[in-house]
Amino acid sequence: MKIIIAGAGEVGFHLAKLLSYESQEITLIDTDRESLSYADNHLDIKVIKGDATSIAILKEARVDSSDLVIAVTASETTNITVCVLAKQLGSKKNIARISNTEFITHKDEVDFTGFGIDELISPEALAAKEIELLLKQSAFKETYQFEDGALTMVSLKLARTALFVGRSVKEAAELFSKIHFVPIAIQRFGTQFTIIPRGDTQFKEGDTVVFITSRDGGEELCRMTGKTNRPIKDVMILGGSKIGYKTSRDLSQHNFNVKLVEKNREAAFDLADQLPNVLVINGDGRNVELLEEENIEDMDAFIAVTGNSETNIMSCLVAKSKGVPKTIALVENMDYFELSQSIGIDTLINKKLLAANNIFRYIRKGEVIAMTKLNNMNAELLEFRVKPVSKICNKQIKDVEFPRSAIIGGVIRDGKGIIALGDFKIQANDYMVVCCLPRSIKQVEKLFL
Repeated sequence: MKIIIAGAGEVGFHLAKLLSYESQEITLIDTDRESLSYADNHLDIKVIKGDATSIAILKEARVDSSDLVIAVTASETTNITVCVLAKQLGSKKNIARISNTEFITHKDEVDFTGFGIDELISPEALAAKEIELLLKQSAFKETYQFEDGALTMVSLKLARTALFVGRSVKEAAELFSKIHFVPIAIQRFGTQFTIIPRGDTQFKEGDTVVFITSRDGGEELCRMTGKTNRPIKDVMILGGSKIGYKTSRDLSQHNFNVKLVEKNREAAFDLADQLPNVLVINGDGRNVELLEEENIEDMDAFIAVTGNSETNIMSCLVAKSKGVPKTIALVENMDYFELSQSIGIDTLINKKLLAANNIFRYIRKGEVIAMTKLNNMNAELLEFRVKPVSKICNKQIKDVEFPRSAIIGGVIRDGKGIIALGDFKIQANDYMVVCCLPRSIKQVEKLFL
């Protein structure tokens, strides 16, 4: 694919890096020479210095033959303008990053596709949605929903007391035959290798395991692994950023008791006016005495979303030391993800990774409805719609020549999630969730074309 990315900031650079690994033809446009120079020296891509809203610059990038234009500059006005111009100049598909989430809320009322924008993404809105989902599934480190929760991906670390530790996948399936979840990826403790489990794969203490569950599977999984999906009611949020504001607003609307700590006095007063159901505290969240005064030990969850990754990590560690059960930190450095298990924070989230996951489904072949990359694992989770002409259609799962480095996690049919076994017959318009390592993606895609 020929892809043009407008904006060499954190999201644009991260996207360019991931897409260049996939041998896509990438052109990166930005006005900042230093950002472009770094990208040019580190990635196998073409860079153009200039304003992406310039018709001449877009023509230089050969927008007329582009398959996808992704506008992810810091300015949503620029991003919208780039997409409108690109569509007029011949681009096939356009995605704009926006900060005003009203555009997403009201996209059914405003025909954005009519003037050139095929998809709107807000990294801040994606992060807020991820945080809310993590609070609702408090027992798990990582979670992702397909079709409003018909199937859900969850991740957890196996303790010695988990009922299937020491057993193979096949043995566990025979012993617990009526369960509503299936393992799709395993990372052994102390390694960086991702295993797609087969029947003879053994569960071991300390494994980080990713499961797909149907609606009843989450509670079953908690019971069998000794985890507690405890209800979360009282939440403290550090940082009145866009993510902090949106998370506070959404949680308070869903009857959470929210305290929002913001260091800047003027910003704190503005937030207090905008969030009548949230207790806004003007103070430095790094101050342990302030946190103790605000009864941090009584909180069910602590969420740090300031603009500083180190502040977020350290404040979450303080919260953990005070007995807060659930901690979530926003980080910008991808390397921190590898440390999350050892430093004791429950979940790390990253805006650019969330945005990249949302955009990546447009690069995949076949009708990809949703996708996410697994944190700390070299694997992707994709949701395909089965077409009547797909090679996989009207076959039983056991008869499909599926690569060993990929696995079917579940099927959604008529809105119901199903943990599908070998004798399950695939039908047109089924939605199938597949986990695969990078080397098998092309082979899997061909099954759904």
